[in-house]
Amino acid sequence: MKEGIHPAYHDVEVTCACGNTFKTGSCIKDKNLKIDICNKCHPFFTGQQKIVDTGGRVERFQKRIKKSE
Repeated sequence: MKEGIHPAYHDVEVTCACGNTFKTGSCIKDKNLKIDICNKCHPFFTGQQKIVDTGGRVERFQKRIKKSE
């Protein structure tokens, strides 16, 4: 590999909104990385349905459905 063209790789601690933490490597210089969803709380891995609502999208959708009825 060529010298000097690759970004620096740092160890970071990732913290999920559910409280789960784990360590990984990243090119981001911050020591702590915060995420919204991880493998401990993602519906695909847990088998439970969870609505992640950003900006009231679910409520707007439900209002639109009620108007059409």
